[in-house]
Amino acid sequence: MMEIADFDSLRRAMAENSEEPEGPARNARAEQLLAEAEKLNVPLAVVEALGHQLKVYNYSSEKDKMFVPFARLLRMWDERPEDFDEYETHSLHWVFKWMTAGMLDQPHVPLASIEKWLGEMEHRYRLAGHSERAVRSAEFSVAGHIGDLPRAERAYAAWLAADRDRMADCHACELHGQGGWQLKNGRDEAALELWGPVLDGEYSCAHEPHTVLASSLVPLLRLGRVDEARAHHLRGFRLVRPMESMRGAYADHVEFCALTGNEARGLELLAERPAYFTDTGQPHSRMDFLAVVALLMDRLTGLGLGGQRVPGPAGRTWTAGGLAGHARAEALELAARFDARNGTSYVGDQLRERMAQQPLVDRLPLGVRAVRTAPAGPLAPVAPAPVPEQAGQPSFPALLAEARRLSDTLRPHALEAWAAVAEAAEETEVDTYVRAEIADHTAMGRGPEGVELFERAAELYAEAGDEGEAIAARARAAYVRALSGELDEALAALDEPYDRILALYADDATGVRQTASVLMSRARILMRQVHERSTGAGDAEQAVRELLALVGGRGGSDLRLVSRAAEGRAMLAELAEHAGNGERAGELFRQATAQFVGAELPWFAVEYEVRVAALAHEQGDLAEAERALRAALEHGGPYVEPVGRAQLHLQLAEVLGGRGAAEEAAEHALEAAHWADEAGQSGTLGAWARHQLGGFLLRQERFAEAAEVLESALADLSAETHGDGAVVQTQWWLGDCLSELGEHHAAAERRLQAAEIARHWTEQHDHATLAHLAAESLGNAGLPAEADQAYARAGELWRAMGNVHFLVRSLRARAWLALRTEAGPEGARKLMADAVRECEVTLDAVGDPAATERLAGELGHTHRQFGDLLARSVPEDADDPAIQEAFEAALAQMKAAISVFAGLGEDGLHSRTAAELAAGWLEADLSRPAAAATRARAVLDAYEGADPADETVRARRAEARQLLEPTEE
Repeated sequence: MMEIADFDSLRRAMAENSEEPEGPARNARAEQLLAEAEKLNVPLAVVEALGHQLKVYNYSSEKDKMFVPFARLLRMWDERPEDFDEYETHSLHWVFKWMTAGMLDQPHVPLASIEKWLGEMEHRYRLAGHSERAVRSAEFSVAGHIGDLPRAERAYAAWLAADRDRMADCHACELHGQGGWQLKNGRDEAALELWGPVLDGEYSCAHEPHTVLASSLVPLLRLGRVDEARAHHLRGFRLVRPMESMRGAYADHVEFCALTGNEARGLELLAERPAYFTDTGQPHSRMDFLAVVALLMDRLTGLGLGGQRVPGPAGRTWTAGGLAGHARAEALELAARFDARNGTSYVGDQLRERMAQQPLVDRLPLGVRAVRTAPAGPLAPVAPAPVPEQAGQPSFPALLAEARRLSDTLRPHALEAWAAVAEAAEETEVDTYVRAEIADHTAMGRGPEGVELFERAAELYAEAGDEGEAIAARARAAYVRALSGELDEALAALDEPYDRILALYADDATGVRQTASVLMSRARILMRQVHERSTGAGDAEQAVRELLALVGGRGGSDLRLVSRAAEGRAMLAELAEHAGNGERAGELFRQATAQFVGAELPWFAVEYEVRVAALAHEQGDLAEAERALRAALEHGGPYVEPVGRAQLHLQLAEVLGGRGAAEEAAEHALEAAHWADEAGQSGTLGAWARHQLGGFLLRQERFAEAAEVLESALADLSAETHGDGAVVQTQWWLGDCLSELGEHHAAAERRLQAAEIARHWTEQHDHATLAHLAAESLGNAGLPAEADQAYARAGELWRAMGNVHFLVRSLRARAWLALRTEAGPEGARKLMADAVRECEVTLDAVGDPAATERLAGELGHTHRQFGDLLARSVPEDADDPAIQEAFEAALAQMKAAISVFAGLGEDGLHSRTAAELAAGWLEADLSRPAAAATRARAVLDAYEGADPADETVRARRAEARQLLEPTEE
């Protein structure tokens, strides 16, 4: 901890403390610094220390403490205003606004005191010559808080009419308040329009766009703009997460989760901030937080999860139901205190309305991992089975008729209907044929375990006098044996049924449907032999063609026969694919899907469209792959299981991403992550989907959203399941996002973690690149020594790979870092000289003209940077001869750069003119105006006839004219 010996060390300590995270530790340090300031016997030191203390209190959960230092500051101002410099005078008047808002948030402060304070603020602002804009804004806040809407309307109009001056809140904060008024009046669209410049990054401050993003969530949901709401949640929560003072905005994000079916994520948010349940420094934000806790817990209780354990105030174990009651009671008690203070019921009315909200979206997928807490609702993955339309409990004949109808039309829920028949049959006397049907369909639902039931069904069919259906059931039993791996036994078991059914059919003793069933079972078994043993393709094809000869053209309205024909066509496609004829296979699969779709059985086409997509992908026909996957999603509708739907969306996302459609690819990756979560595969398929989604968001430069998604993916990605390449890529992408967000230390950590994995790979390019990027992040994070070490490691790798370009860049980066380390200017010059030498040595050995030109460009940039470094590394206290020597050396490097770039012709034009101008400024600093003017004119001549719309051309010409001005004068 820094020792406070004088005013300067106090200021440095306060600056360092300002950079610490919000919270009690920072506040305690501010209190210590005030005590140290009082020892210095410098009035301004005490003023600044009090201002620092007030500021850290305001940006923390201990806002109630800021009144004491402000009262002391105000007394000091009244007694000795000369002790305040210009900045502290401004700050004192600025924080009047904080006091007004702070008093509103404390229900023990009487309303009369707040009104009196408002008058005091107006008086002092008038004396100081400030506009009344900030005063009217404060009055608007008071009126809005107590529910005096007519007064709030008047104050709002006066606020906007008054002139903006130094005391007005920043544009971002003002727009937030103005949008909030539109929201209070039910004008969601108007609010969002006002917030637009803040959301777009045009205006920002310490708390914006944090609060605007949070405030926009519910209106966006109400307007149906769910994609924007999702983006604002991911982006906004990332901003408020580390800021202790933003409990109100944090509450908005919990509310968003409760209203969008993301209850599990809401619980995660509560677990991250246990102190928010009990911190009393700002009662109003605590009330807001407890209200949305009650909302979330009521949602869970309504879903039948009232007994689920949930995070809550420390000291006891909480269930959702228990916490709902506790949070509601605490919130309403606080609201009652505010209303008693205000003399209205407005705060309580608003609070009860907030707690009574109903979900606005059944479930809004966010892209981050989430386990669904709710039972399947309107977004259920599989369409519900139809129920016969009749009053009361369906009769057995009705159940049987419905089951037969669903079977005959090949509906997805036929087996569920037969299960209902089987249950009802336990209490009803049924004939032998119905018992055969029940056994047959029950067996179909048991897969490999259905052999015995199929045999039982065959016996019952025979007993009922339907020998054809009995043979078909025995054939189905044989196929199930094949599914269990008993291929030889299955083939043997089918010989007799096959011969028998053909004989019966020839004698008109059975129908086409039964005969086709046996032929299909035989074809399926032979196809399994082809797939498992790579033998018998000829036999399989003969069996398929025999089936097609039987059913071809006979289907008509008999969907079973149509289905047999389509499946047979798909079998021929599989055989073509097995033989290596992908083009023929694709065509046959398309024919099969067309038959299914034409028969209004599109769900059977899904598998074959997927096969078409895979074949098209192998053949490089991405357009056909995309078409097939879209068709599969369309054909499957609600009938595809969650895991299948996740896979389809993910495959389509990858195809779309491959052709550069990152935005639509992200939509499908998001859906893939959602359905993977629904399928219980969050840690496997879901992690891969989030990995892809994060990459697509990064491509769109949606860095905050991408970072949230990638961090969620990393929690589940593993080298064992997904491959270490996926882990490295995710870390890499996340590092890129964090770098763009200015979180350089975290970016360095991610890049170093990825580099450590890549270190063990045979190919070292990724390792070197990641080390280089990590060094860049470390430098931006203010860690020059660590950055130098990482650049040195990257340089070794670049050298080993023979990549002189990046070797030189690592040396140049180290040279600039040396100015901030013990190596100093001497070390910096040595590293830059090494970079020049590496270029020159390699240039002498390169024979390829294109490589020579690229390397020459690298040499020119190195000379240019060397010159910049020499000019900037002159100590501030250097004497004139030392300065002149450094500038002469810098000019020599600039001349070398100009010479190199000139040799590159048109390709080196912009680089040459930049170096020419840098040399001109050095000439001017060396008191050589004529030489400087010559260089400026050379630049103007170089762009004679150039496109005037080119921004680089315009900038170079403007700078050249600026360099000429002293000479012309």
